[in-house]
Amino acid sequence: MSDIMSYLFETNAIRFCEENKPFWYTSGKIGPYFINTHFVYGSEKEAADLLGFIDECLADKPTLPEKVFCRVLAQYQTNSIYHAVIDEMKHHIESHINVEEIDYISGGERRDWFFSNILAYLFHKPHITIFKDLSTSTHNYDFTQVLTSEDYTGKKVLHVADLITIASSYVKMWIPTIRALGADVPWSCVVVDRMQGGKENLAKEGVTSLSLVNVDEKLFQKAFDLGIINTNQLSMLTGFFHHPDETMKEFLINHPEFIENALKSDPKTQKRAKSLIDQNLYGLT
Repeated sequence: MSDIMSYLFETNAIRFCEENKPFWYTSGKIGPYFINTHFVYGSEKEAADLLGFIDECLADKPTLPEKVFCRVLAQYQTNSIYHAVIDEMKHHIESHINVEEIDYISGGERRDWFFSNILAYLFHKPHITIFKDLSTSTHNYDFTQVLTSEDYTGKKVLHVADLITIASSYVKMWIPTIRALGADVPWSCVVVDRMQGGKENLAKEGVTSLSLVNVDEKLFQKAFDLGIINTNQLSMLTGFFHHPDETMKEFLINHPEFIENALKSDPKTQKRAKSLIDQNLYGLT
């Protein structure tokens, strides 16, 4: 797994903040790291290109799955990082699941498709593409044929995704959609588990959650050993892992200029800083 960690660092899929400069999250909260798991597709640019391509293909959903598959297959055949990550996911799944029990592999719009399509191909399993509007499309393993008369009753589906945080997309969208077809989702496999309750929430749904990398102290120590972060950054990351809100509250109390500077920054940062203040997200007032 250390190689996968190294790929996450090499592609900037996991970025750590500079000392005393935590990232602003969309929610208005702050934190010491940011994750873009799909960058292990090869690089940030290649990942962005594929997302752009997917967005273009969404205008013609019936042809999208095959088009996206052709792109990821070509990348798998030519990019060493992506090839290694996919092979590790395949090996990890084979080590924890009886592959013969898997009837389908599924992936949800959009980043899941970086991983689910190619694994369906490698396992020779039909793939269920799930769109955000909860419509689905099922193809054979190499996406040359649309399967329109499937009986999903009692079938078992492995859902593959880029990462889980609290697994809200699973609980609200992917699992109900698969169950509405008549199938079940006994397993999930992701590249990164942010260790924020997703695995436990999936367990409540009867889903076994597999992950290649967990965002935990072992990952932070690896980054420190590689010289990617220093002692102070490691301390903040460790504190955030165990007590995220308390750690960030303490930081804000000790660095009042952080919010002041954010309110003078770009519009996006200003909006997030105002959310922090207006919602009193850290109980500062």
